[in-house]
Amino acid sequence: MTASSVRLHIEDTGGTGRPVILIHGWPLSAEAWKAQVPILRDAGYRVISYDRRGFGRSEKPTEGYDYDTLAADLAALIEERDLKDVSLVGFSMGGGEVARYISNHGEERLHSVVFASAVPPYLLKTDDNPDGPLPQAKADEMRQGLEKNREEFFDGFTRDFFSANGKLKVTEEERQAAIALCHQSDQTAALGCMKAFATTDFRADLKRVTVPALILHGDGDATVPFEGSGERTHAALAGSELVLLKDAPHGCNTSHADDFNLALLNFLKK
Repeated sequence: MTASSVRLHIEDTGGTGRPVILIHGWPLSAEAWKAQVPILRDAGYRVISYDRRGFGRSEKPTEGYDYDTLAADLAALIEERDLKDVSLVGFSMGGGEVARYISNHGEERLHSVVFASAVPPYLLKTDDNPDGPLPQAKADEMRQGLEKNREEFFDGFTRDFFSANGKLKVTEEERQAAIALCHQSDQTAALGCMKAFATTDFRADLKRVTVPALILHGDGDATVPFEGSGERTHAALAGSELVLLKDAPHGCNTSHADDFNLALLNFLKK
């Protein structure tokens, strides 16, 4: 299924500012960026966010939940709107799209990139990736949990997503809003993307990244632990900047929105 044949829900603030594309985490939607969009817009950027295929308000095809296809969806969006000098901000799973987009489509249209709580370089712990933070048993447990009972799974997932050091860092209302977004996901898409973010090796993709890069991560991230992800991406990208948010969980763009936004704005100014 080609990128252009899938209808994506896209939100675009318009304007003449530099385009900033926000790529959401799993299994949410562009709604997860509501603490960022107005701030970036008011700072003069043209802010574009979209629901990944199979999630939120986008079309839900039966296939295409691999990173080559997801990166092609992003490329189609950029090309259709003829965007140039773009900053890509990939949160969690979205960091994979950023890495694969550069690998497959180049950097010609890019200004800079942000890996926020992001999954690269390679989550799954394997013989040749001993520092991967996700053991196979845990990946299997997640898949089985989602297959068995979505409601129960999303309840537990969002608790971990917004907790640092065992403590919930958002209001219950914010957590429930995230659960509602989770339930907008198609089950085929949710399972397909879970497999993709768990098992895709981005180490070769990161070697292609030469534009300025920011790694933004919570030091209490229990979902995508910093040591196995952001820290390694920072080491892989020469000259990249690192901002580690103190006592912040995986969903730090919501829980620590002010600190997250400040780090993002400081980086985008460059």
